[in-house]
Amino acid sequence: MPHYLIAQSELPEEREARRRRAGKSSGETYAATLGQMRPGAETDIVSPADDDTAMSVERLAHYDAVFLTGSPMHVYDDTPEVRRQLDFMRRVFAAGLPSFGSCAGLQIAVAAAGGRVRKMPERMEAMIARRISATEDGRSHPLLAGRPGSWDAPAIHGDEVLELPPGATLLASNAVTRVQAAEIRFDRGVFWGVQYHPELALREIAVAVAAQAADLVEAGLADHEDEVEARAADLEALHDAPDSRALRWRLGVDGEFAEEGLRRREIANFLTHLPDLRAR
Repeated sequence: MPHYLIAQSELPEEREARRRRAGKSSGETYAATLGQMRPGAETDIVSPADDDTAMSVERLAHYDAVFLTGSPMHVYDDTPEVRRQLDFMRRVFAAGLPSFGSCAGLQIAVAAAGGRVRKMPERMEAMIARRISATEDGRSHPLLAGRPGSWDAPAIHGDEVLELPPGATLLASNAVTRVQAAEIRFDRGVFWGVQYHPELALREIAVAVAAQAADLVEAGLADHEDEVEARAADLEALHDAPDSRALRWRLGVDGEFAEEGLRRREIANFLTHLPDLRAR
């Protein structure tokens, strides 16, 4: 059976806050998603940002893949927690271990490989990343296999990739965030990542959006917090009734966003191609 390692960059208080809101830390969400997609697979969760015990390259090499979660981490901050997280990611690359990340997970891989991340200037992308489109390279890349010409995905972030590192390939963009999907080849490793959240249930996105209602109003995405709460309620209702035509119409989404199996395409594609991505 496959053995996966999940690296969560949330700090202890952030993990507890997320458990109170959504029932799971980001790492626990990934473990649940992978358990559904690969029944019987083993998953271990580590927290490199707050753990001084470095996991060696040799130990990492025993896993089949590493998954990097989203979190509130700002990888451009020069803090001990960020440095530990980036050091961990460089060891993943050195181990030749295939890795996948979403949101902050993408940003961590970018920064570890020499790219740049920044706070988004005067904007956020929240709840739905609209009209993501594959680049010319992305249209033939296996990470995006099965995606239509344009799709929507769950998202919530205020940071973005400014510059991909050498050896990286831009795979998808939209009008808000240039780097929506990318492949990074660094040292001996290959990383596939997305800025959005294929791993999350819609209810989890709804909870995250409601928790950041004030930030969304400040960013100009809504006029009042009650508007954010109403949108979050619609999203939670779609979680319970993904086939609802009325909810899909109200939110302006289709099956690529509403249906769990379609929403998880990138993770499924990564799992399918793991044997080809491992360094020999």
